Amino acid sequence: MLGSVDEAGDDRLVLVDLMDRPLGSATKTEAHRRGLLHRAFSVLLWRKTEQGTEILLQKRAQGKYHSGGLWTNSCCSHPRYGEELGEAVVRRLNEELGLPADAVSGTEDIGTYVYRTVFAQDLIEYECDHVFLACCSGQPHADPEEAEELSWVPLWQAIVEVTSHPERFTSWFPGVLALAATHIA
Repeated sequence: MLGSVDEAGDDRLVLVDLMDRPLGSATKTEAHRRGLLHRAFSVLLWRKTEQGTEILLQKRAQGKYHSGGLWTNSCCSHPRYGEELGEAVVRRLNEELGLPADAVSGTEDIGTYVYRTVFAQDLIEYECDHVFLACCSGQPHADPEEAEELSWVPLWQAIVEVTSHPERFTSWFPGVLALAATHIA
């Protein structure tokens, strides 16, 4: 079926090869159950302060289907089948953090990387993750279904924490942080 959402309301995701070339679509449930490589994105919001560069981290809500209670980048999701990446980023920043498009600027896709994490026999994240940076001028407000806490953290502190205590972070966050640090340090 073509389209962004199936009859049951499950998002249709873009299946890709290792070079991020589209191969078709699958529901979010099917992609994660079968471990199919699909397109995803992670956004890291940043701001400059007198103390230096800070990044916005979110602590995932306990009720999330995986990685609940772990810290991660500001926002992450999947573009729906037929949806442009930039449109998906704007949509999810608004849905997850209540940020309208004019509350962020300089949104830039800084690169991709592929990761695979098995959470359970029928729950596998296998993603070609596009990492976006954006400068935040608005005041984010987390949707409690998505995140239980938000925190602005100095970039250097996030690097130290993810290195010292990786168990406190999602499996994809070290890759996101590594890409981001080379662009905003």
